[in-house]
Amino acid sequence: MRENEVALNQNSLVKYLRKPAIEFTRHDIIRYIEENEIEQVNFRYVNEAGKLRTLNFVITSRAYLESILSTGERVDGSSLFSYIDAAISDLYVIPRFKTAFVNPFSEVPTIDLFCSFYTKEGYPLPSAPENILRNASRRFTKTTGYKIKALGELEYYIISDKDMNLDYPADDQKGYHQSTPFAKFEHIRIEAIRLLAKCGGKIKYAHSEVGNFTTEDKYYEQHEIEFNAVDVDETADQLVLGKWILRNLAYKYGVDISFAPKITVGKAGSGLHIHYMVVDEQDNNLMIENDKLSPIALKTIAGILDKAKALTAFGNTIPTSYLRLVPHQEAPTNICWGETNRSALVRIPLGWILKTEMIKDANPFEIAEVPYIPGKQTAEFRVPDGSADLYHLLAGMVMAMQHGMEIEDGLEIAEKLKIEENLFENENLINNLQQLPTSCDASANELEKEFSFFNQNNIFPIGTLERFVRELKSHDDKDLSEKLFQKDDEIRKLVNKFIHYA
Repeated sequence: MRENEVALNQNSLVKYLRKPAIEFTRHDIIRYIEENEIEQVNFRYVNEAGKLRTLNFVITSRAYLESILSTGERVDGSSLFSYIDAAISDLYVIPRFKTAFVNPFSEVPTIDLFCSFYTKEGYPLPSAPENILRNASRRFTKTTGYKIKALGELEYYIISDKDMNLDYPADDQKGYHQSTPFAKFEHIRIEAIRLLAKCGGKIKYAHSEVGNFTTEDKYYEQHEIEFNAVDVDETADQLVLGKWILRNLAYKYGVDISFAPKITVGKAGSGLHIHYMVVDEQDNNLMIENDKLSPIALKTIAGILDKAKALTAFGNTIPTSYLRLVPHQEAPTNICWGETNRSALVRIPLGWILKTEMIKDANPFEIAEVPYIPGKQTAEFRVPDGSADLYHLLAGMVMAMQHGMEIEDGLEIAEKLKIEENLFENENLINNLQQLPTSCDASANELEKEFSFFNQNNIFPIGTLERFVRELKSHDDKDLSEKLFQKDDEIRKLVNKFIHYA
């Protein structure tokens, strides 16, 4: 099995070194660089807001290469983290070898690696986003004995000249799984997943999404790339990598791309749904028991629901986030969950639970025994969007899941908040459910109420939580939806302001 996974892996380093990326060592990276005439190395890391940053190296000697791969490099922490004083600002960035990939856009052969931040004493920086996520994950495993695997659905719009839609015009808001030539940008999507796989991304599939429309001068077409589940520590890295690749491709092809939660009112917005599963030490999925959701799954759902209001502070960080979280747009507005229900905050998608013979029914000449492949069931958190601060969001979700497993009434909460019907067609049901925040301002207020929860074991430093509140409050968007009602020009200005923030 291990050999097959290596053979089919698209990452050039995995193929050449013939070992999984998790096993990469410093000497493996040096060997690949020397034997493949690599000329440069890039360190990649995210600042306090989870935005990708880059440090470039040109290789001049083996000694120099050994140096940067053994001890990393120092950076100006005050330019990356708002709370670090310029007088004591130095931080170390240390590469994580398992993240190495050949840069697909560099003009010269280049290896890129994601990095972690360390203090001058040589300890992980407590407030670094990747460290907060790692600490939350480790605490969950230490406390429960289980692990979290997660994946993201990366939705985005490609924006081009309106003439692109003249031939074989796409039907407005009917782009779901559309094929070329009605979908105009399948080639970018296909190139993106190919490059993502070569860079170590674990891709499940990709397709065009519901949203497409034409304005006076632009054509908008929505797409989605969904990843496979990986250890939650790696999930954010993969999504950040996906955004980076897509933006580079947009630049290459002369189009624009946006992960913004809302492009215009009345058209499909872009979410960034997070699926998760709880697994044991052998990676067995624990979400199903006796062909139905397990108590573990139900308790984690209860935890997510209980902390959902505060989680919007990490997952919905700009004013246009709350133009997406409105009724009848397949986006959640109230705190509830349901099976295959797209109006719910947490959805349980189909998980191949039943041991059927579907493949034989579709293929009558398939006579061999069809293997039953368990372990696909996930729960889907449908609130976040492209503005999400991914590392903090995932860390908060992990803490919420652990909370659900620890509280005594977790199963009762899950039972109480389950819905069986379309939420937006039952006003009485809506009135009996708590509502999500409707603005950044309201989200900040909910996070303030949960400071002590997220600060447990210093997972989220208080300074980090206070920064989120300040930034959310700085948007000054209290009652914004009401103020913008039917004011299309003002909505357009707001959308344009945040179109590349996400």
